[in-house]
Amino acid sequence: MYTASHGAYGLVWLLKHCAFPDNNWNQKQTLLGAVNSFLLVLGPYWLSPYLLISRSAPSASILRCSVAVAVSTLGMVIMIAADAQKSFTLKYKKGLIRSGMFALVRHPNYTGEMMIYSGFAAMVDTWLVWAVLAWVWIEVFHTNILFKEASMSRYPEWAEYKARTGLLLPWLPSMFQTITEESSKSK
Repeated sequence: MYTASHGAYGLVWLLKHCAFPDNNWNQKQTLLGAVNSFLLVLGPYWLSPYLLISRSAPSASILRCSVAVAVSTLGMVIMIAADAQKSFTLKYKKGLIRSGMFALVRHPNYTGEMMIYSGFAAMVDTWLVWAVLAWVWIEVFHTNILFKEASMSRYPEWAEYKARTGLLLPWLPSMFQTITEESSKSK
């Protein structure tokens, strides 16, 4: 199940990269930067499959693996939908994206990535994998999110947008307000 799920994610990511590439992945990298990326992020991500292959981690139940695959798959959908929306919206209109995947969550692509790797980690069933994810999410994702928030704060509508959206998960009062507003518009 892990191989199928992680393999599907690899194919989804390649499809996304070919259909609407993120220019951040096309920037030149120094040798030291590439080594650091592997040692601090990409390499530790391989702990999960290594523990499974080496049979060093306890086997997760079929139920746990099924839920993990569902979470991972939903994460892939959220990540690719958010990245596609961002790519195509910014291609034609610069500015703050406040609709679609970004209507309730300011960083749905990070939410999707975290769901993907949470699903992978749940299939391995050991604290060590969760520690690696915590490191990456705090050190890399949190840092990137802070830079992105600072960049988005230059837009005049930022304060209102930030007040009604969640960082990684929907802000529930705003979610119910949005649903109510949409429902009254359709009547």
